[in-house]
Amino acid sequence: MAAGRECPIKDIRNIGIIAHIDAGKTTTTERILLYSGRIHRPGEVHEGNTIMDWMDQEKERGITITAASTSCRWKNRLINIIDTPGHVDFTVEVERSLRVLDGAVVVFCSVGGVQPQSETVWRQADKYAVPRIAFINKMDRIGADYFATVQAIRDRLNARPLILEIPIGEEDAFCGVVNLVSMKACYFSEEAFGKNIVIEEIPHHLEEMAQKYRALMLEELSHYSDIILECLIEEKNISEELLKGVIREITLKTKVFPVLCGSAFKNKGVQNLLDAVVDYLPSPLDKSAVLGFSVNDFERRELRKPSDDEPLSALAFKIQSDPYVGKLVFIRVYSGRTRVGQVVYNPTANKRERVQKIFLMHADKRTEIEEIGTGDIVAISGLKLTRTGDTLCDDKHHLLLERMHFPEPVIQMAIEPKTKADQERLSEALSKLAEDDPTFKVRVDENTGQTVLSGMGELHLEVLITRLRREFNIPTHTGNPQVAYSETIFEKVGQTFLYERQVGGKGQYAKIMFEVEPLSPGEGFQFQNKIKGNAIPREFFSAIEKGFLEGSHFGPLAGYPMIDFRVVLLGGASHPVDSSDLAFHIAASLGIREALQKASPILLEPIMKVDITVPEEYTGNVIGDLNKRNCQIGHLETKDGLQVISTSVPLERMFGYATSLRSLSQGRASFSMEFARYDRVSSETLKRITGKN
Repeated sequence: MAAGRECPIKDIRNIGIIAHIDAGKTTTTERILLYSGRIHRPGEVHEGNTIMDWMDQEKERGITITAASTSCRWKNRLINIIDTPGHVDFTVEVERSLRVLDGAVVVFCSVGGVQPQSETVWRQADKYAVPRIAFINKMDRIGADYFATVQAIRDRLNARPLILEIPIGEEDAFCGVVNLVSMKACYFSEEAFGKNIVIEEIPHHLEEMAQKYRALMLEELSHYSDIILECLIEEKNISEELLKGVIREITLKTKVFPVLCGSAFKNKGVQNLLDAVVDYLPSPLDKSAVLGFSVNDFERRELRKPSDDEPLSALAFKIQSDPYVGKLVFIRVYSGRTRVGQVVYNPTANKRERVQKIFLMHADKRTEIEEIGTGDIVAISGLKLTRTGDTLCDDKHHLLLERMHFPEPVIQMAIEPKTKADQERLSEALSKLAEDDPTFKVRVDENTGQTVLSGMGELHLEVLITRLRREFNIPTHTGNPQVAYSETIFEKVGQTFLYERQVGGKGQYAKIMFEVEPLSPGEGFQFQNKIKGNAIPREFFSAIEKGFLEGSHFGPLAGYPMIDFRVVLLGGASHPVDSSDLAFHIAASLGIREALQKASPILLEPIMKVDITVPEEYTGNVIGDLNKRNCQIGHLETKDGLQVISTSVPLERMFGYATSLRSLSQGRASFSMEFARYDRVSSETLKRITGKN
């Protein structure tokens, strides 16, 4: 694809489809594939036959569990698409997808509006400054309210929506849209899954509304374009080309977010969405040069321009175990190119690896290609040492891209095979699943010897245990879910640690000097190398970092993982014969445990953000129950006769809540829950877990 490209870099669009659960992401993606000619008949989520939800559990549950990638062509542009899950338990799939994408389509339900997970994915896109188009879906549903949803985007997401379409008809009368850029009406035929579009003049009864919203659109654009402002003042005609150019320019800067509408399930409005993706979302050339660290000097930053002529730089954002080709590493290429058989360098692992095969992915189907270049998103086999978040770069021009950060697990359970004979197979299977999913952690409890799984929620762990049974054919026993506590430190501490062993011939020698210091909540584990000169040879740095990370897996208070702290390597010493990767790895692992013990460790518990929707007559019962659970109620909002209660609560208090809520509301209330933050545990909880005050 790279040499003599079929598609120039400027014509590539790398986009994600993101949303709250049940907003219609997968259905929208299916229609995109249909209208672009990639498939000939769309699958339906409720029938379990979609292309993108290819896992058995996705078909059975009717939800997306893992991000699936595909590609299609529209108006001579290549669109690489990642369809992401909407359930909060699988939010890591959204996080790592947005890290490597250039743009996104955020799907909103016109009835539900801005829902809790809508806010989460929007914040994730803000974090990476991803330009977005909002697609308000399900306009055919009873209770659909386009303009209320637009207002919710403005109010709840603190965004500037730019209305580019208004609907023709409402609910079951929804039949098309008015395009405010072209000032034409678009109708979508019922035949052939709505492939044929009829363009007509705007219906008479909508002319006044169309003129009103076009004037609002032009007023918004005039804030960013002197030419449009001048045309408005002088009452000149404004060309479509000029409008699209200005909309594209400010969308790329995330100043505004174009808003379109439709009904993917009813085959209406998706072609216009594809046009908007091509017209308004960025190509790899529109993104700034990628910034990385020099491998030889971590203080120095280096740029890679989005060009095939630059040295290779790519990020591994997903690992997937394939039953036929083994380990697949999904990468996004930021610069340069590579081909089958070439050697690439992984600076994180400090190893060279050979590219065996390159695949273009279409959900779970693969097409082999020989070469890739800037902007491509592909899967590669043969990279045995590469992990999620690792950089791949040119063997002669080393560069380290910023690593990806993932949330810590909040729930855990013990697991064991039904027969002792399956113990080794279980360990291997869990290792593969943990490699695929950075938010799934496996550890052996030092006190009980039990294997403990940690994940983002009960559904997350349930899905993984089902995969163990089906994909790996390992029946298991599991314990009840429990809270995954974490530990952090309160003070900054310096430490010098010497590891020296002499048994027989060659010995082991490693000396390190470092500091540990607390970080702000959510910053995770950070390693910083401030060594000047050759006090420690560079080839040992990777082993030291891994030792620090490994040593922090078991905190000094109760053996829970350490989070939100930084280790700064300041100096040390080595021996020309006795120093090795192993020696420095052990020194870092043992040294960090001593330092953390001195740094005033504290125990943390996960606090969840919970949104409860309940009929007004049951609100008192629900709030009374929340008060018993030590909830901090944030605000109440009335919406269509329902109360929406937003609250934060320790996860420990939420086990079994679904059953309680059904009982309190006669089954008429619903709730959503997502991780919000870690907070220090109460003195009672600390004493119960550690036996200390």
